[in-house]
Amino acid sequence: MDDPYKTLGVPKAASQDDIRRAYRKLAKKHHPDLNPGNAKAEEVFKGVTAANDLLSDPERRARFDRGEIDASGQEQAPRSSYRDYAEGEAGQRYSHGGGAQGWDPDDFADIFGSAFGGGRGRASDRPRRGQDEHYALTAQFLDAINGATQRLTLPDGRTLNAKIPPATADGQVLRLRGQGSPGWNGGAAGDALIEIHVAPHPFFTRHGQDVRMELPITVSEAVLGGPIEAPTPSGAVKVRIPPGSDSGSELRLRGRGVPEHNGTPAGDLYATLRVVIGPPDDALKTFLEGWKPEHPVSPRQSMEPRP
Repeated sequence: MDDPYKTLGVPKAASQDDIRRAYRKLAKKHHPDLNPGNAKAEEVFKGVTAANDLLSDPERRARFDRGEIDASGQEQAPRSSYRDYAEGEAGQRYSHGGGAQGWDPDDFADIFGSAFGGGRGRASDRPRRGQDEHYALTAQFLDAINGATQRLTLPDGRTLNAKIPPATADGQVLRLRGQGSPGWNGGAAGDALIEIHVAPHPFFTRHGQDVRMELPITVSEAVLGGPIEAPTPSGAVKVRIPPGSDSGSELRLRGRGVPEHNGTPAGDLYATLRVVIGPPDDALKTFLEGWKPEHPVSPRQSMEPRP
């Protein structure tokens, strides 16, 4: 795997916010749902997701920077000791591989280990953790807001039940422990990393913790006001329309947006009223033809040119 810093296009001193912004920009550009059938875009998407997964974890990022793990999260072989670089009589160093340069210290360990039933063994014989696997899952808007469990079928035929927590945002990555590639020599399995793509909703849109929508109302409801039933992400509720409401008026429903999560308070639902006349109504037409308002007002007065 390439250097995760180069993959995301950020310097090694980048902050977590810098890494997050770089990842979101690249993920949106190369997301498989936005590039159907584009194998190269899918490969790039997997790469930036893997890079973000490593660098967004402070502990794993620090271990990578110290050279303890590689870009895929695998343990690095221990660094050579001073004995591997002992000076020979001719000024040459002993190196791995034997031959004219000398014996590999691991060769001595293998010989005596075989003879006496012990030895430290080579790095390739040690337990190694399996690789993480990266997947994408499209969640419906209300499932991402309220939480849900969705089944994901993997390329190898396995199925995973991904539990989408409430208030999940677009681009959020879920980690399923031990559901990645199997380990080697008794090592732990890797994890399954699932990036959630939230599908758009017909009339709800999310803005941080708040949700916005347009709420259609009739002419009668706009003029007379009164209670009506309005949809919210958590179900329909009764709201009261103030008398004389114009299109564009906004109602605020406290706590009816994105639910509380991880100490973040629940957001609000903002409903922008939109007056809908509906199909032609002869009675309304007859009334308006004979109606003379007591206080005529031009709705376009603010648009008239000033002298």
